[in-house]
Amino acid sequence: MYSYNKVVRAALREYPDGLTAAQINSITKAPQGTIRNVLKAMPDAYIDRWSNRGTQKYISAVWCVVIPPDDCPKPTTRRQIEQTRRDLSNPSQTSQK
Repeated sequence: MYSYNKVVRAALREYPDGLTAAQINSITKAPQGTIRNVLKAMPDAYIDRWSNRGTQKYISAVWCVVIPPDDCPKPTTRRQIEQTRRDLSNPSQTSQK
């Protein structure tokens, strides 16, 4: 099975202003359902804003990725990784510490 994670991440890094799933699809040719699943699973991807192009009935999420600095320390243990994920998913709780 082909993993689209690197391809989707590379596309988003190329467009710092963000892309919708449809735009990522046109760049990578990956199926839109796969793109949505990849985006949801990427810890460094987030919805920056919602876009309604002209007369479209529906709004689309515009996705961006965090580009970590080169000197960013990486967690070394699974426990640290899990704690970092919890901290990122609950930012209001980390500010109270």
